[in-house]
Amino acid sequence: MNRTALAGRLYSLITRAEARAYGLRERRVDAGDTELAVLEGGPADAPVVVLLHGYTADRVVWVRFARHLQRDHRVLIPDLAGHGATGFTAGTDFSAPAQAARVAALLDGLGVEHADVAGNSMGGFVAATLAVARPDLVRSLLLSDAVGVTSPEPSDAELVLREGRNPFLLDDVALFPEFYAMTMAKAPFVPGFIRAAIAADYVARRDELEEIFHGFFQRDTLDDRLDEIAAPTLVMWGEQDRLVHRSTARVWADGIPGARTVTYPEAGHMPMLEVPRRSAADYRAFLARVVDAPVTARP
Repeated sequence: MNRTALAGRLYSLITRAEARAYGLRERRVDAGDTELAVLEGGPADAPVVVLLHGYTADRVVWVRFARHLQRDHRVLIPDLAGHGATGFTAGTDFSAPAQAARVAALLDGLGVEHADVAGNSMGGFVAATLAVARPDLVRSLLLSDAVGVTSPEPSDAELVLREGRNPFLLDDVALFPEFYAMTMAKAPFVPGFIRAAIAADYVARRDELEEIFHGFFQRDTLDDRLDEIAAPTLVMWGEQDRLVHRSTARVWADGIPGARTVTYPEAGHMPMLEVPRRSAADYRAFLARVVDAPVTARP
């Protein structure tokens, strides 16, 4: 095993150990056309919170946020199809509606009647799509730096895309530092050799990531359907987000009736990982306000 592969294995062991230390256990759950790898924690009979990661990420990005919820919530953190321990299968439907249907199948299979659903980036798109498709299932919605609507202003990533280059798709590890700098403004410490392994994984998965990207990007967008979201909604954003411009938060907040907004001046694209304690406290306060909100019946 070469040094990069060893570092990748070590990173996997570290992240799994951290999840276990926070009381999260691993399981696999049938979700229709795939089996999702899920981290689960908290009391089995407590209100359910579902945390959905973004494109190219995995369930690990929510672990430090989730630890602040588990005292009085049952937390479910799936790896969406194509990502993490769930794995990639060519030809899978990676659209937001298909991913939302898998999350619905996960919850239905576990006997969960309704849940507070949170999503970051692509995960926010999936969460909002689920709220439109299954209003009976989504009690409340957290949208963190979410894609899925048209941004009034281009982000740094969008400007790169307009030049004909996708910053997520790396042909060389030398491109990783530029991309990584876009993902967070306040990134947690990661040793250099671990970061090198992550970069190598991006290069190795390039073709897979491209297929996933074309499956959801600028497809099935929700600009004209935001008023269909009945669930109480919190829009959470890092003001230094370079992947999805902060002006996008206004689109979500203005379009969803009654939506609230919270922003973090020091954070970038992933507040739940950059400022986990603060963002989790804001989310807990939001949940406390909506705990008695009625669940909308499915038409």
